[in-house]
Amino acid sequence: MKKVALNCSVCGSRNYTVAKKDSTTRMVLKKYCKTCDAHTIHKESL
Repeated sequence: MKKVALNCSVCGSRNYTVAKKDSTTRMVLKKYCKTCDAHTIHKESL
C-alpha cells in the first residue's frame, strides 16, 4: 500500500491523503472540499 494525495477537481487544493493498493488506474472519489464548501470530485494527484 502507498499513500496518495487527492486534489479537488474544482479548486485544485489537496484535501485528503488515502492509502491505495498498487494499481495502474487513478483513484477518483466524491469528497467534501472545505475550500469550495461542497462535495466535489477528488482525483489522485501524480
